[in-house]
Amino acid sequence: MPRAMWSGAISFGLVNIPIKLFTAVNRKSVSFNQIDTRTGSRIQYRKVSAADGEEVPAEQIAKGYQLGSGEYVLIGDDELAALDPVASRSIDIEQFVDLDEIDPLFYDSAYYVAPDKAARKPYALLTRAMEEEGKVAIARFVMRSKQYLAALRPKDGVLVMSTMVYADELNDSSQLVDDVDDVDVSPKELTMATQLIESLTEPFEPEKFEDTHRNQVLDLIDRKAAGEEVVAAPEPAAEDKVVDLMAALEASVRDAKAARGRHPSAKAASNGEDEENEEAEEAEAASGGGRGRAKSRTAKKASKASKASKASKSTKAAPKRKSA
Repeated sequence: MPRAMWSGAISFGLVNIPIKLFTAVNRKSVSFNQIDTRTGSRIQYRKVSAADGEEVPAEQIAKGYQLGSGEYVLIGDDELAALDPVASRSIDIEQFVDLDEIDPLFYDSAYYVAPDKAARKPYALLTRAMEEEGKVAIARFVMRSKQYLAALRPKDGVLVMSTMVYADELNDSSQLVDDVDDVDVSPKELTMATQLIESLTEPFEPEKFEDTHRNQVLDLIDRKAAGEEVVAAPEPAAEDKVVDLMAALEASVRDAKAARGRHPSAKAASNGEDEENEEAEEAEAASGGGRGRAKSRTAKKASKASKASKASKSTKAAPKRKSA
């Protein structure tokens, strides 16, 4: 079982629920060390002075905040420690909000919240009450000398906590993206774009998506470790093309529809519809309400059987060739 990275209690009103936090995400990146190709040894970093290049001992290093003038204000570790928030070991819920009120941009790291054995009932009660009301709890807590803003929400019968960034940490999109409200879009273009979105709409299945770059890097490592000489393929030259928006949308819709038609689930659904139609017609014929259609179907079946019989006789009557 994974080790809890933090333990404390959820606190709201007079309720106190002992819990533990477990990391909800295990990022799988490929890390490398820097190596001296001449000797095969790892590269080391040393803290040196920009003034003379000499290595500086740890006791002579302080934190400095650079001012606009270029000068530095030095802050000691003891001065910062005096400002550290009190580690209360408590996740203090300050309010409850609707989930759709929180922009996903505010979410940061995710954790599973697990109750202590003695706190299973109040934990379950809080989780179910939040599910019933469709609410998310906004809370504050301290972890590793840093205060966090967090959102607690129920998911599949358990509580998930996401740390959040503060409002002044979000970049203003109006300063980064040009205003597009005044861009003219024709009704036909909007219709084609809507059709493309609809043709590509399907349930989200996260298992379908993989980090292909990481897989390729790991495959490269395995091949080189096995002694294989790997030659990188040249990258194709990028072509600058002027895109016709309507033509691109129409082609994209056609491709999406064709891809859906080739999908096994689409073929299975089509076969299922054919079988259901045949069963419905046979049932209607048996009840007497569809005699004309029943006769037509019987005639079609007889015609198919006759053609198959003639083809079989023709095959049997064909002379055999003598081998040379």
